[in-house]
Amino acid sequence: MDKTAAHSVAHVLIEALPYIQRFTGKTIVIKYGGNAMTEEHLKAGFARDVVLLKQIGVNPVVVHGGGPQIGALLKRLGKVSEFVHGLRVTDPETMDVVQMVLGGLVNQEIVALINRYGGKAVGLTGKDGQMIRARPLREIHGPEGRTEVDLGLVGEVESVDPAIVHNLDHSSFIPVIAPIGFDQEGNAYNINADTAAEKLAVVLDAEKLFLLTNTPGVLNAEGQLITRLTAAEVDEMIRTGVIHGGMIPKIHCALDAVRSGVTATHIVDGRVEHAVLLELLTNEGVGTLITR
Repeated sequence: MDKTAAHSVAHVLIEALPYIQRFTGKTIVIKYGGNAMTEEHLKAGFARDVVLLKQIGVNPVVVHGGGPQIGALLKRLGKVSEFVHGLRVTDPETMDVVQMVLGGLVNQEIVALINRYGGKAVGLTGKDGQMIRARPLREIHGPEGRTEVDLGLVGEVESVDPAIVHNLDHSSFIPVIAPIGFDQEGNAYNINADTAAEKLAVVLDAEKLFLLTNTPGVLNAEGQLITRLTAAEVDEMIRTGVIHGGMIPKIHCALDAVRSGVTATHIVDGRVEHAVLLELLTNEGVGTLITR
């Protein structure tokens, strides 16, 4: 490394110092999905980022999706996926695949990757430690407000017991959570990963919630990225139709989080390498910050 490169590294570290000091000891919840979860260089970058955060004293909790992987296995099994407002209709056979993919293949791949880069990740589902208690989802935020639905074994979070996550989070371990909930009879439910991450962030008293997505963040009417919004400004953008379509459920998760005590939610472009570090530890950021 020449002197110019070395000075650049030093400048980056100095810029990051006040952020590191601010967030040391804090919990951040990261919903991990989209391109960041399917492209190899982004997967490796994400794993290194999470390990680095733990090393500097931040407590990351990872909640992951796995929709493309579930869809691919269902297709190989000859089963057609049906979606309502972006949510997969989940019959018992599909639920078996969801548990296999989310709780097994995807979860363990993320755990292995974090461990490869020096972390100590632990894979969990909502059943572990009776963490996520769920019930059938019967109503969603549709394009025209709340809509009644019947999605089978798609669930909503009824309650969260964070004890097992607290025990891991405040030690040297990194929790990696598959969004599968269970009712008191032991029935499994497929839960939207954004929603699971939001509920966990609230009960963990997280400083921040990160929602990784395949867009730059929240865009204005001209298609330009908005780097910072308040909850009231988001409400107005929904009312006027500037925020619409597939962004609506994600925005509702962001709003629910900050209105329930999370300091800020970040909607971050997961297609950008090291997106979480850039958003958390630099002046510029790579997404949209939403606060109360």
